[in-house]
Amino acid sequence: MRFAILILLAAAGLLPVPAVAADEPLAVIVPRHFSGREPNVQELALIFKRKKLAWDDGMRIQAVNLPSDHPARRLFSQRILKSAPEAQTQYWNAMYFQGVFPPHVVASPEAMLRYIAETSGAIGYVPGCKLDARVKAILWIDASGAISESSPPLECPQD
Repeated sequence: MRFAILILLAAAGLLPVPAVAADEPLAVIVPRHFSGREPNVQELALIFKRKKLAWDDGMRIQAVNLPSDHPARRLFSQRILKSAPEAQTQYWNAMYFQGVFPPHVVASPEAMLRYIAETSGAIGYVPGCKLDARVKAILWIDASGAISESSPPLECPQD
């Protein structure tokens, strides 16, 4: 019975949808104990296009995305990769035939935090207000697209 109610609520659009506040920055994250050289913006684009596959120490990079319809993915893609997620389909179709697959996709910011925290060499992103001690932020992207290494002031809603 509960399942049927959830289906009806979802169909009616009454369930909460993950969102990124218009002014909430994104944190680019790595495992908490990451000690390598942090990538610059150009390297970050190469990592998420799977053109840079290893960290400087030789460890394999595990790039991770949120679903293509998630607002944080859209902001990240537009600011770092310079295109919307749906515009990247042709690129990944071509890369597939070269044996290169797109970054792994996780279902939510919480799943992103868990994956990054537990996976050596991983890199991803979350809305700044979702950041916690399991991971380390190495870059910040604000809503205007400005990229910084220092944490901006965050105005997070209280749960």
